[in-house]
Amino acid sequence: QLACCCGTAACSLCCKCCPKIKQSTSTRFMYALYFILVTIICCVMMSTTVANEMKTHIPFYKQLCKGIQAGEMCEKLVGYSAVYKVCFGMACFFFLFFLFTIKINNSKSCRAYIHNGFWLIKLIVLAAMCSGAFFIPDQDTFLNAWRYVGATGGFLFIAIQLILLVEFAHKWNKNWTAGANHKQVWNGLLALVTLMLYSIAVAALVLMALFYTRSEGCMYNKVLIGVNGGLCLFVSLVAISPCVQNRQPHSGLLQSGVISCYVMYLTFSALSSKPPETILDENNRNITICVPEFSQGLHRDENLVTGLGTTILFGCILYSCLTSTTRASSEALRGIYATAETEVARCCFCCVPDGDADAEEHVEKRGGQTVVYDEKKGTVYSYAYFHFVFFLASLYVMMTVTHWFHYESAQIEKFFTGTWSIFWIKMVSCWVCVCLYLWTLIAPLCCPTREFSV
Repeated sequence: QLACCCGTAACSLCCKCCPKIKQSTSTRFMYALYFILVTIICCVMMSTTVANEMKTHIPFYKQLCKGIQAGEMCEKLVGYSAVYKVCFGMACFFFLFFLFTIKINNSKSCRAYIHNGFWLIKLIVLAAMCSGAFFIPDQDTFLNAWRYVGATGGFLFIAIQLILLVEFAHKWNKNWTAGANHKQVWNGLLALVTLMLYSIAVAALVLMALFYTRSEGCMYNKVLIGVNGGLCLFVSLVAISPCVQNRQPHSGLLQSGVISCYVMYLTFSALSSKPPETILDENNRNITICVPEFSQGLHRDENLVTGLGTTILFGCILYSCLTSTTRASSEALRGIYATAETEVARCCFCCVPDGDADAEEHVEKRGGQTVVYDEKKGTVYSYAYFHFVFFLASLYVMMTVTHWFHYESAQIEKFFTGTWSIFWIKMVSCWVCVCLYLWTLIAPLCCPTREFSV
């Protein structure tokens, strides 16, 4: 383990009973661990509950804050400005590694050794960069400029997520369709899953119409539910239209079912994030409308709800980072897809067959977990692209934790309190996702001389 922390050896667990791990997986896991650590620190900095508990239970708290020059009550270490500075350090860390690892094709190069090892040194560098951001001069100018950089990177990360979702839908349908040519059971699975997806989408649409609209008012909700439901129907009809089927035989209802479910999820999430509307009742009292009547009961324990919701959200961010950095996904972002002939139908089609893993060139056993060096012949994934995605994810976390453009009053305890900025970000993401999927359907019609292999 000393060689893992201070040398080029891959990290592994001490327990021998753990399954073997690939060097490429170990490396990505360690960078993800750093990302999680800084994200947790950002959430703590945005929590007034944690700050109050520290003031109450830490002896000599005031003297400690003065000693580290963090203000009389450590006010420099809490709030949106502190999160901006910490995320600035993490983003710089990943961006520098992005520049450092450009055009690495051989895992035996000096730069590859640094990427895959020296974890304790890199942790110290990350901590130094996050701490050093607090000493940047002219803090106001820095925060104003960094805010726009964060918003740009956050939107780009959302776009990558949406592109990969569309690619996921096409890959799913293509993989199972390839199996249907040999076994009819895959046709049955395709039909069953498609029916389930559309049932979920229709049920979600009906429930949102029941709970988020009423006869008077709620015009925003009515229009958006109607528009998004119409978009789902439109893309489904386009996917099975004869002109699209002639150019893309693999196009079908499974992809549009996946997109429809995601659109319904984003619609529900956006409606839940919208600031509540109030009207005067017959007794001249303000009452909240356009929200479910049982919503107050679900949020009695706000800390528990916020904790669970935050964990799920950042779990999804981490999943997007790791899955988007595989070679197949990075090629999909550049428009390169596997041919139908190479597809092997699998229930878990996202996982690459591991048949070659047992025939790896070099396996090292050090008394603990077995490490498989799977990059002897070349890199398994793009190092530079991996760090660039985590750079964008750092900016996305920064903007999400600080409520995007409502940063002054942001608190982690009010993570799900409705704001118009979050509402419109989710709605625009929904429409961009539909447009991306629609483009993959009509692109062969608009450019008939170009080959598309989606």
